[in-house]
Amino acid sequence: MFRFFEAILQPTEVDPDRPPPTMDQPHPLASFYWHFVRQTPGLVLALFAAGLAVAALDVTIPVFVGRIVSLVTNHTPKTLIPDAGWQLVTMLVVLLVVRPAALLAQNLVTNQTIVPSVTNLIRWQNHWHVARQSWTFFQNDFAGRIATRVMQTGPSLRESVVSATNAVWYILVYGSSSAVLLSRADWRLAMPILIWFIVYATMLRLFVPRMRERSRAMSTVRSGLTGRVVDSYSNILTVKLFARVRAEDDFIRQGIDEHTNAFRYQLRLTTVWNITQAMTNALMVTGTGTIGVWLWLDGRVPVGTVAMAIPMAWQIANISAWVSQNITSIFENVGTVQDGMRSIAQPLQMPDAPDAVPLRLDHGAIRFENVVFDYGRTPEINFQGRLGGVLRGVSLDIAPGERIGLVGRSGTGKSTLVNLLLHFYDPATGRILVDGQDIAGLTQESLRAAIGMVTQDTSLLHRSIRDNIRFGRPHATEAEIRGAAERAHALSFIEGLRDNEGRVGFESHVGERGVKLSGGQRQRIAIARVILKNAPILVLDEATSALDSEVEAAIQEQLTGLMEGRTVIAIAHRLSTIAQMDRLVVLDQGRIAEEGTHDALIARGGIYASLWQRQSGGSDAARREGQLAAMI
Repeated sequence: MFRFFEAILQPTEVDPDRPPPTMDQPHPLASFYWHFVRQTPGLVLALFAAGLAVAALDVTIPVFVGRIVSLVTNHTPKTLIPDAGWQLVTMLVVLLVVRPAALLAQNLVTNQTIVPSVTNLIRWQNHWHVARQSWTFFQNDFAGRIATRVMQTGPSLRESVVSATNAVWYILVYGSSSAVLLSRADWRLAMPILIWFIVYATMLRLFVPRMRERSRAMSTVRSGLTGRVVDSYSNILTVKLFARVRAEDDFIRQGIDEHTNAFRYQLRLTTVWNITQAMTNALMVTGTGTIGVWLWLDGRVPVGTVAMAIPMAWQIANISAWVSQNITSIFENVGTVQDGMRSIAQPLQMPDAPDAVPLRLDHGAIRFENVVFDYGRTPEINFQGRLGGVLRGVSLDIAPGERIGLVGRSGTGKSTLVNLLLHFYDPATGRILVDGQDIAGLTQESLRAAIGMVTQDTSLLHRSIRDNIRFGRPHATEAEIRGAAERAHALSFIEGLRDNEGRVGFESHVGERGVKLSGGQRQRIAIARVILKNAPILVLDEATSALDSEVEAAIQEQLTGLMEGRTVIAIAHRLSTIAQMDRLVVLDQGRIAEEGTHDALIARGGIYASLWQRQSGGSDAARREGQLAAMI
């Protein structure tokens, strides 16, 4: 039975058919809820049906109480069972069999299907959408806050739907049924409940919008507090190195104080709601009891009707009190969903073009055509008539198999040029072609699959060494993984690793972003990963900057072999490491200032020669030493 309900929906087997509605659409909150509810219509209908059945059966309890009082009043002990035994058995079956069966169905639908499956369906589809956002999207927010929103939106959306459904059914079904049953006895007996309905609806109209807005504001502050804590913990080494723990306490204290004030402001409204609801309920119960006793004294209704009316009113009061107690939780969940939408219900910033096609890589030729780019701004013409920006009309042809070194001072656009090639950004004007194909019309996955890159700031996944090395080639064999590690001169230290869980060697985990390894060890793992990926285009951004000279010289031999037959773009501030490239391209003020071989640029006596002079001191010995260490 459990397995049947648990197998109804497998969250990760449902591929997102379309992204969630964005914040700029009409009624974004309702559209966001409907986006997920419509995917499981059968479950929602089952939840409604089960809730309706339980609510309707609960109405029978005060009816049975009133009926029993009437039977006892109108029968003697000798005549009760012969005359009304079938009625008592019917009540017994309803209470002992039918109602528990309805409760079981409601719990199976809710706990075995909706709670685990729908919750993780929402999480899965939220992650699927957010993971396809651009790199800029993640740069503009806390990673911890984005992850929190993805994780919390699922249970909050599910819980608010389930709780609201149960509450609505109980209030509507139980309240309307009670009003009908009591009005059949005497219309005046139903008046307190009808008045209560009007007051309750008015209260909802007044309180719900305010609760929703305050819950949203509180949830926003809470996610900001989470972002502060994650930011502090992620940079804990920097915090301790600069002896700023107390300063970080102030940073976190400010976030906690903001959250406390927002929480208090939200709960003020909840307190007013609870007190108002309690007073309304008390008036309904006392009003029903007073009218019932008056009608009985006047001989207009039997005692059984009074015995039915008072429990009905009391049950409505209990149900509305339950709703009142849960109203804070319901609207906290709604607020969490609204806050989550700030990260989830956003259009993809750089989606593939609708007609994008996979890259067909034949040779590896790369061409930049008059590329203009500036981060977050539209490049403009300055007062001298020159185009401003990080890149100002860069045109560069890289032949298949050619090794290019990018040189220039910090901020001249070297990394920007590489990021544009990887299609992390779109150029303002111009275009980039790989084997004659404009990358704007290619799928980003296929483009990046053809490029192997080693960055200066190496980031590893908090997984095993093995998983990190084979990340770019998931189906690599164990021998291929070990071979890549050996070529990257990482095998010796890998075999000696042991983490705090007792895992050793390739099974040991590296910690968040690889913090358990030294910078040089992380760099060697990254190089092994690129060696294993074996991509036809290779990008090296300060690939050996974290290595000591002995290990660097050894790895450069492997990289020299890896570069054979591949198109290579290498960035290095240490010019000795790129002096032997086929061609050096010097960027200055967003433009190509010089290009040529090392010897040609030295002879030219321009920017490159000046940079070389500063690094080598003009010493031939230093130059020879640099050439010996160069090869990337």
